[in-house]
Amino acid sequence: MLVLVDPNDSRAVRNKDNVLAIYDVMINRKKSMEVARYLGKGYIQHNPLLENDLGTARFFEKVTSDRAQARVVVHKIIAVGDYVWAHVNFVNLTTDDPQDTGIAGVDIFKMDTEGRAIEHWDVLQVIGGPTNAVPWFAPNIPAANSNGMF
Repeated sequence: MLVLVDPNDSRAVRNKDNVLAIYDVMINRKKSMEVARYLGKGYIQHNPLLENDLGTARFFEKVTSDRAQARVVVHKIIAVGDYVWAHVNFVNLTTDDPQDTGIAGVDIFKMDTEGRAIEHWDVLQVIGGPTNAVPWFAPNIPAANSNGMF
């Protein structure tokens, strides 16, 4: 994992650690509702498919109960002040296929003064390959180039 954080910026280091904990608790450890301790009051979710507050946790609670192999891999994380950016791979969210290439995501979190997420934006992209994680959306979409997604 590539980590870009000024080690002298204790607020940014704490915020990066809290965002990594959000991913780990909510998706990898499959304890989605425990993520509430990392969310500030009035958490705003900008993805129109998810609700504010615990909407994301409820979504991943369903996904992780349906998909035992669901997980997220963080490839890059950048934290500056109150903002954290993460480049991630969501794997097995829609299928149990061990060859699932997943969905790439860039998440942006705004954190409050206590290090809790108060706002979130995301951009998601199918990872192209011979097969992919969302065949109902884009079956067998080819890779855009040979550089790889991450």
